[in-house]
Amino acid sequence: MSDAKALPTVLRRWAERETGGVTEVRDASHPRENSRVWELVGGNDCRFYLKVSPTARAYERETFALRHAAPALGAGHAPHLRASSAEHLALLTTAVSGSPVSRLPLTAAAEHEAHRQGGMLLARLHAAGDLTGHRRTEAEGALRAAAEGAYRHLEKAGDRLTAAEHALVRRLAGRLAEAGPVPLGFLHGDARPRNLLWSRYAAWIDFERSRFAPVVEEFVVMSCEVWVDRPRLRTAFLGGYGRELTAREQHALTCLSGLDAVKALNWGEAYGDPLVAARGRRTLDRLMTGVFA
Repeated sequence: MSDAKALPTVLRRWAERETGGVTEVRDASHPRENSRVWELVGGNDCRFYLKVSPTARAYERETFALRHAAPALGAGHAPHLRASSAEHLALLTTAVSGSPVSRLPLTAAAEHEAHRQGGMLLARLHAAGDLTGHRRTEAEGALRAAAEGAYRHLEKAGDRLTAAEHALVRRLAGRLAEAGPVPLGFLHGDARPRNLLWSRYAAWIDFERSRFAPVVEEFVVMSCEVWVDRPRLRTAFLGGYGRELTAREQHALTCLSGLDAVKALNWGEAYGDPLVAARGRRTLDRLMTGVFA
């Protein structure tokens, strides 16, 4: 394809040193400007992925996750970090089997099982890592920080929201700031079907938004996208996860979804992504009519 992103020579040489040789390179980036990912084929047809993180923070989050948390998912259920370069914000990982669930024509039974296993793996991830010291402090303050950030997003949204919608999101932010303690853990940070791979077994990829936080934050995107029209997948996912959300978590989820809706509208407008904007609009409409669950 004419707009494929070329792998810089310096990165190819680095990958060749780490793998022993590269025979094929394929652009595997997402269709957005700051996505830079390549699939590499080495000796014996071994496959790797080379990713250049969009920011230093994303690089730090993903390298930490792959070193200290993702191994808890088990072999084959997450990429293995082969090498990293802070200079180039580059990560070299093994390839894992499967294709994104969002791209597969799955039977109802297979899709149910993929989501069940996805939830099971997230339960393992949420229990991984060392949640002590400053990490616990940051995680405990995450809901209040999200609530405080809502006002900035509302100001940016302007007349994309009605006065009533502005008032609703402000109320939700206020309630979120006063939410009590909820379970904490290590989050994937972008748990959605495009990052859930499926063959016979599930695997998670793309950990650049991972962090310690209230685990309820993990379920916002799924609740505002795929679970809206397909509640059976929510049942499958949480069945694999091992529990339902508590009443306090469900309350926080509603509040977080309102904040996510505003961010989605802003992001969709700024980056020309009508699907993200539509997610935000639909969530706001559901919240306004009182049918969000």
